[in-house]
Amino acid sequence: MTVRIAMWSGPRNLSTAMMRSFGARADTIVSDEPFYGAYLQATGDDHPMAADIIADMDCDWTSVAATLAGPASAPIWYQKHMVHHMVGPAAASDLPGFTHAFLIRAPERVISSYAAKRETITAEALGYARQRAWFDREADRRGSPPPVIDSADVLRDPRGTLTALCAALGIAFDPAMLHWAPGGRASDGIWASHWYGRVFETTGFEASEPPLPGVSGDAAIIRDACRPHYDHLARFRLGTP
Repeated sequence: MTVRIAMWSGPRNLSTAMMRSFGARADTIVSDEPFYGAYLQATGDDHPMAADIIADMDCDWTSVAATLAGPASAPIWYQKHMVHHMVGPAAASDLPGFTHAFLIRAPERVISSYAAKRETITAEALGYARQRAWFDREADRRGSPPPVIDSADVLRDPRGTLTALCAALGIAFDPAMLHWAPGGRASDGIWASHWYGRVFETTGFEASEPPLPGVSGDAAIIRDACRPHYDHLARFRLGTP
């Protein structure tokens, strides 16, 4: 039986490095934001390369969900998802038998990183409120909190955090997850040329992050809207006493 991992994240959140980490396992295949095309077609959001992404992907919500639940070519299938993409009819309940997990990052860091790639930033585009709603819904379904990891913990202690994550997912930790070859992958989305430049240069998780960057003005308003949702999930992150 294939272990299907749906990792729900927001943008600029170590999500691609996590995909690289799981993709380095010999027993794992990965999918890169499979609902992205459906999201862009449904919303008309003016993301970079939007037309190319729509043309390149299956944009039917039901069809994408069926594919993700269909036959797999490896014992583990790691699926990188952006929770803010989920504005259509598909939901976690359409992914039966999946193990849902949540990747979080402090809003100040996300805002700073996102601003370097796109001028327009909104709290909705960062997905914190939706991520919290999906987390709470999955916790209610399970009767216990699903796995949560914080990008800061991954960078501070990759081996320890990934070992704890794998245990929570019901799979064995593989040391191969700590290192990978640089460059792109056939599994990368077509948008990789715009968003993944820094990841292409990496061969593993980088050093711990510096202190939180300061934000002001509109960025501070966005931070204040996102921070309560981040704090809610952070209470449940793996390794929290």
